[in-house]
Amino acid sequence: MRALIVIDYTIDFVNGRLPVGEPGIEIESRVLALTEEFVDQGDFVVMAVDLHEEQDVNHPEFNLFPPHNIRGTEGRNLYGGLQGLYQSRQDQIYWMDKTRYSAFCGTDLEIQLRTRGIEELHLIGVCTDICVLHTAVDAYNKGFRIIVHQDAVASFNAQGHQWALGHFANTLGAQVV
Repeated sequence: MRALIVIDYTIDFVNGRLPVGEPGIEIESRVLALTEEFVDQGDFVVMAVDLHEEQDVNHPEFNLFPPHNIRGTEGRNLYGGLQGLYQSRQDQIYWMDKTRYSAFCGTDLEIQLRTRGIEELHLIGVCTDICVLHTAVDAYNKGFRIIVHQDAVASFNAQGHQWALGHFANTLGAQVV
């Protein structure tokens, strides 16, 4: 069994408060196509979406990045056509708030995957070298097979993006397709 984890593909991360910019915009059609494909095939699809509170001075990211994905803001909506796809198929897509880089940290993701017998994770979204990377590291440490779709991940740091793609394959044993 397999799952698709769509990581932080929100307005704030694509062209909002902490934007990936053009690289994030360029992957929209592939993110949509993969999400539709996995939903249509009955696979487990997860929207792992960053959630922050306004002025949360105790959050580790507070001094690292500008405020982003704030509860109740437009920036927390999924980017582009993914929002409409989610709204029309939300009974088939699992929405999961996350407050750290990894989609596993402080969430029920592992329980959701294990109860479904899922062993293979497909990762897409942003940022390749931050949230996608940390999710992949945790998936590796938990024994999941990892597939990263390089045409459906992006970062605001081109060098970090390239480094992470190599790290997925060479250190985590992930398949980068």
